[in-house]
Amino acid sequence: MHIGPHTVPNRLFVAPMAGVTDRPFRQLCRAFGAGYAVSEMVTSRKDLWHTLKTSRRADHAGEPGPIAVQIAGTDAAMMAEAARHNIDRGAQIIDINMGCPAKKVCNKWAGSALMQDEALALSIIQAVVAACSPHGVPVTLKMRTGWCARMKNALDIARAAENAGVRMVTVHGRTREQGYRGEAEYETMAAVKAALKIPVVANGDIDSPEKAAAVLRATGADALMIGRAAQGRPWIFREVAHFLATGQHLAPPLVLEVRRALLDHLQDHYALYGEFTGVRSARKHIGWYVRDLPGGVAFRARMNGIDGAALQWQAVADYFEELADGHERLPTASAAQFAGALEAR
Repeated sequence: MHIGPHTVPNRLFVAPMAGVTDRPFRQLCRAFGAGYAVSEMVTSRKDLWHTLKTSRRADHAGEPGPIAVQIAGTDAAMMAEAARHNIDRGAQIIDINMGCPAKKVCNKWAGSALMQDEALALSIIQAVVAACSPHGVPVTLKMRTGWCARMKNALDIARAAENAGVRMVTVHGRTREQGYRGEAEYETMAAVKAALKIPVVANGDIDSPEKAAAVLRATGADALMIGRAAQGRPWIFREVAHFLATGQHLAPPLVLEVRRALLDHLQDHYALYGEFTGVRSARKHIGWYVRDLPGGVAFRARMNGIDGAALQWQAVADYFEELADGHERLPTASAAQFAGALEAR
């Protein structure tokens, strides 16, 4: 799989998710088999580049290449400048955000709102490509199928983007109007793939090995991008890779392996955010891990009352150590089937 001059080891990608795909999470997913990861979106507003939030999003220390940074904005010149700024900070691939459905982004006509104005969208694409080309940095584009059901223009924008020099296109199978509701559709992705010569990536509702295989068959896509399904389950990438290669399911991970991975993730998380912010922002990651595990609901409630990093880390360590006493591998049944299992021991 190639993105411009860069070769990535496989066709399973981590989707950029604001507030989730920071450097520790990207590295975690890569350790579990993801071949490529894109940063959280970075604003094109120059006055915000030196804020703590943006500097954390632009932190790539120790991250394996290629380093891909997603930028968001509504002004072509500002987007071009943002591309150059991030290249100076180590970006090797620049991704343009035309897929974010968040109101606070779309209300400013950024993200998927750009799909309503194809002329503006194309001017941004052209400006970013022109800014990146002298540095040999490829530009990619992530978008939705369109703004709404009456305006599905992903194919038109994808064609224009390819002609402008974009080197890869990712399509999420929903309109902005849908948000994350309903089911993703893959017909639009298939049409985009059939029309383009550059790689096309399918995104949306890929939450199991079987679904991954079905989406590849339905779209002919060159790669798959997985987002929400990796939250609390980063090993989904190796599960999908194994299934695509063999047609067989991989055994669930060992409880102690998950324990070690989560504890290492928490240490990286604290190091990036500091104790106060790190403990609070780590709660969502911990909650995703334990949501379907024995006693997970009760543990999550207790976790929300812990404020110190050392206490939080130790509570997670103890929870998974206790879980390992009864399960060698991570239980795959729902939490309801295991209700009270830990409390009873």
